[in-house]
Amino acid sequence: MNPKDPAMTSTLSPRATRSTDAASGELVLRAVEKSFGSGENRVTAVDHVDLTVHPGEFVTLLGPSGCGKTTTLRMIAGFESPTSGSVLLDGDDMLRFTADRRPMAMVFQSYALFPHMTVFENVAYGLRLRRVPAKQLKEEVGFALASMGLTALAERAPHQLSGGQQQRVALARAMVVKPKVLLFDEPLSNLDAKLRVQMRLEIRRLQRLLGISSVYVTHDQDEAMSLSDRIVVMRNGRIEQVGTPDEIYRTPASVFVADFIGRANFLDVAEASDSSRTGHADIVVLGERMSARAHPDAVQSAASVLMVRPEAIRVRRYAEGDDQVVGNHGRVLNAVFYGESVEYEIETEVGTIVAVVSDPVYEEIVPVGELVGISFDPERAWLLPADA
Repeated sequence: MNPKDPAMTSTLSPRATRSTDAASGELVLRAVEKSFGSGENRVTAVDHVDLTVHPGEFVTLLGPSGCGKTTTLRMIAGFESPTSGSVLLDGDDMLRFTADRRPMAMVFQSYALFPHMTVFENVAYGLRLRRVPAKQLKEEVGFALASMGLTALAERAPHQLSGGQQQRVALARAMVVKPKVLLFDEPLSNLDAKLRVQMRLEIRRLQRLLGISSVYVTHDQDEAMSLSDRIVVMRNGRIEQVGTPDEIYRTPASVFVADFIGRANFLDVAEASDSSRTGHADIVVLGERMSARAHPDAVQSAASVLMVRPEAIRVRRYAEGDDQVVGNHGRVLNAVFYGESVEYEIETEVGTIVAVVSDPVYEEIVPVGELVGISFDPERAWLLPADA
């Protein structure tokens, strides 16, 4: 197999621009653009992306299919050349170097292991390219295998491993060379749900242990939330928002981000005005006046909506004798018991609201067709400018 094959290029060449032993790993993208085709057939896949990944930081590119996240990753790795813009690593212009000369390593979705090599030799491959002395090579490969729980499998061939074991080998091979930047191209998408959770924990543990700057591409929101120091939400080739998982989830920059990350109820706001409380707006929603946390542009926009996450909705049985769905009350359309939670769909005068109640008592679940009262803490809601 050709080591120059892009499917196998983990940028492990001894010609890397700078030693990975030095404190390093700041990755900077400046006005990076990538277009395909020309004239009327020109398509812009990545549209002037600016991003800084700090040394040791774990950053995830998240977004729907076709948003430009994978193309961005491939430009960082050197598998694609930007139409314009720059990619800098510790101040060095990476566009001067081919993929195999960049001090980076990539973990692929397809594992991309050498089928004719043992697990040990697959992991040792990059160190052999760097002509690491035999004793040091054995020690470093041994440490990498032990870290991934692969010591007992060192002499097996890839076809003798499960999918999860193969992915751990690919991860060990990438990390053993101590790259300045570690790149992940949806590496867990081929694994079953339980194994994905286990591998997420392993990836994060090892990344923190080694302190390697990492860029991870996924469309899986749970992966992004559980792995990342910061999340970059992309849409139509542009960055929609960059923030910590908490910022992205609780204070999204737009309705798109709020809808893409997790689940949300969007309540039409009848009135919105500036509040005397910093960072809040006075609003009327579900027939009630309240002060809610607000996006800086929410009050000035032509229309605004209040985002309330399902877990923030409180559900109570409606008082006996009440037979109308009014105000902050509704009728249960559906109730699904998941063990650790029950999810309600509730029909109200402003549309269907989804509520999730944690740790429910099964006998107390409100049946379909019954009336319930709904409420929420406005401090757990977020007012947004309405958009498409």
